[in-house]
Amino acid sequence: MTHCKKYQRSKCENAYFSILIPTWNNLDYLKLCIKSIQKNSCFPHQIIVAINEGIDGTKEWIEQQTDFDYIYAEANIGICYALNACRSLVSTNYILYANDDMYFLPNWDQALWNEIVKLAQKSTDGSNCFMISGTLIEPSGNNPCVVVCDYGHDIESFNEELLLKEYPKLYRDNWYGSTWPPNIVPIYCWDLVGGMSIEFHPGMYSDPDLSRKMWEMGVRDFIGVGNSLIYHFGCKSTKRINKNKGKKTFILKWGITSRTFTDHYLLRGKTIEKKIKEKTKLTQPKNLIQLIHRIKSCF
Repeated sequence: MTHCKKYQRSKCENAYFSILIPTWNNLDYLKLCIKSIQKNSCFPHQIIVAINEGIDGTKEWIEQQTDFDYIYAEANIGICYALNACRSLVSTNYILYANDDMYFLPNWDQALWNEIVKLAQKSTDGSNCFMISGTLIEPSGNNPCVVVCDYGHDIESFNEELLLKEYPKLYRDNWYGSTWPPNIVPIYCWDLVGGMSIEFHPGMYSDPDLSRKMWEMGVRDFIGVGNSLIYHFGCKSTKRINKNKGKKTFILKWGITSRTFTDHYLLRGKTIEKKIKEKTKLTQPKNLIQLIHRIKSCF
């Protein structure tokens, strides 16, 4: 495993969130992502970039900046190792994981903060454990958590001006099933479950696994905020990697499929008005044969 070098340089006082952005030779998208955060945020935030390789000029560009912190690995260490390595640089009470091919729209953080405050007010024991996601706008797809609207499939075709004009029309109701980034969790929840699970290296299915670990510790607030909007170009890095068999790993680890967990326990994509059914135990395979059948379906 490649050694990570860490650089803490930012002096962002009173930051609300620590935004972790792993990147792998994706400089143009990273610049746009950071520009959108700096331009469209209501509050100050700590930005931590995890550079994998950086041979496209990312490393040199990052070195010239003084507004954010970063880690650097000469090889691609994936998402799980990268995000865990960023943990020691975090200076706020909240970790927000974002992808480098995302464009954050105005008031995205105010909407998340309003939901955090609301959850704190309803917390009876003061623990206030949760996972909250912003709502992605994507140019295509049928994900129930996503608003589908095409403002460009890449930077070259991106219509930023039109998006900034029309995004308020794309607000939707809050929804259940927060797993995918951008997602935010309290730092003590992150630490209690051990951050990202490295058995999912380089990262496929590590998102639902993090949600599953938080469910195990008793978290039941997995909320997508419908007026916290982020445009997502979609899989600009994951299309280039050799993917791990995350579906298989999830079944072996938890005894159920990721789809079963997200759809039937987190109620992925359903509006917030639908009350989540409390379940204290996840259904385990009744026998070894049943588990083998589930694993075979992953291939």
